[in-house]
Amino acid sequence: MTVLSVVVFLPLAAAALLLALPRLPDRAAAWTWVAVAAVDFALVVAMWIGYENGTGVTGGIAYETHLRWIPSVGSGYHVGVDGLSLPLVAMTALLFLAGAIHSLRERRRVRAYVVLFLFLQTVSLGLFTALDLILFFVFFDLSIVGMYFVIAGWGHGDAVRSALQFFLYTFVGSLALLLGFIGLYLAADPRTFDMVELARQTPLDGRALAGALVLLAISVGLAVKTPTVPFHTWLPPAHTDAPAVGSAILAGVLLKMGTYGFVRIAMPILPEAWRSHAMVFVVVGVVSVLYGALVALAQTDFKRMVAYTSVNHMGYIILGLGAAGMAAGADVQAGTLAVTGAVTQMVAHGLLTGSLFLIAGVLYARGGTYDMASYGGLAGTMPKFALLTATAAFGSLGLPGLAGFIAEFQIFTGSLASAPVPTALAFLGILITAALYLRALQRVLLGRRTGPASDRFADLSAPEAFSIAPLVVLAVVIGVLPRFLLDVIEPAARTVVTLVAP
Repeated sequence: MTVLSVVVFLPLAAAALLLALPRLPDRAAAWTWVAVAAVDFALVVAMWIGYENGTGVTGGIAYETHLRWIPSVGSGYHVGVDGLSLPLVAMTALLFLAGAIHSLRERRRVRAYVVLFLFLQTVSLGLFTALDLILFFVFFDLSIVGMYFVIAGWGHGDAVRSALQFFLYTFVGSLALLLGFIGLYLAADPRTFDMVELARQTPLDGRALAGALVLLAISVGLAVKTPTVPFHTWLPPAHTDAPAVGSAILAGVLLKMGTYGFVRIAMPILPEAWRSHAMVFVVVGVVSVLYGALVALAQTDFKRMVAYTSVNHMGYIILGLGAAGMAAGADVQAGTLAVTGAVTQMVAHGLLTGSLFLIAGVLYARGGTYDMASYGGLAGTMPKFALLTATAAFGSLGLPGLAGFIAEFQIFTGSLASAPVPTALAFLGILITAALYLRALQRVLLGRRTGPASDRFADLSAPEAFSIAPLVVLAVVIGVLPRFLLDVIEPAARTVVTLVAP
């Protein structure tokens, strides 16, 4: 078994062990998750170092395993990482480690809670490393099941209804995705579900109608998971009612399954269809940017506000990928920059929005509400909380020196040449996002203390600080010294743009 397979399945093995030891104390179960997540993250860091130093093929697939699984339909256990997936694998491992540390304060049905998150960790890592469509789909669907039980079992408010809405929306989307995968399989010669082989064949090139229909099916399935407008309506209630760690994983990891699917599957396997319909994705991206920002601006609930900014930030990614399709063949450098920015945005959003949802959990733990009007003046009594909240918010709005700026700058620069008007409109999203975050910071951190006991709120506990701070610090590191990340992403992004080019 390769190190990559160990990274993927170690959390699942730990979950099975916890189920086999029913008398293990809850505290021990919680610390088991922390230990497993820490080991997993350390292994991913070692993989990253090995990849950069040439153990893997620079810009290509490394740590690859390809075994027979369902040979009758040409599907195998094919996993590996490249510059598109390795950053997301690292971000996923870090977010689950942060979630494990944050969950040390959880007291409700801890064993089941830990087992579910360990299951989700394996599913998430498996999806980002999958190089077979059926394997990708299995992990895609299992992530829906795991998150459904997290929201329904440990959420608050109308959690069961929100979990059901999340499950139904995303499950219907996954059926559309499966339909698209079957279309690719039937078009291939020889028939296969292997992504690498399908990208080599591009089986639907020259078949405009069939290519458009398959792209539509795949795009609907991925757009629901992303989510983009108009498939976003499940997101705000799911986030609002989910536990803090559930929201962080949902936003930081599960949403990226949709955007990653576009750059891993739709673009390289359906290049002609992507080029032909790239403007549709640009328009959807801009609409998501502006709609997400405007609706977030209208929120008084901190957690719903952050949820709607996810629609906004996912819109930037779709804009960049669509613009790369329009630039393909004409301006490879611009297309590469847009795709690099889109993947960087996936990482930046995961770190910053994941930290903001954990911060929302801190607010709820102190005051029992996400209503921003119930707080005020917290910077005076919770200085560590205020520092991390302000840094994450400024990063999310794209302030220079933080990861969000690096991502958005590349997306806008790469998109302007091929889609100048939509890109100019998307710039307005930054202004609106700045307004909503500044207003939120004013309400929660500054001004008069309006909460019933906000002047007596304790600052961050050790688990809270050690879960949130690393995410924010890494976002600062990427904002100041991005080369270690961009050097991994850019060769793979150039490969994707080359495959999309006519």
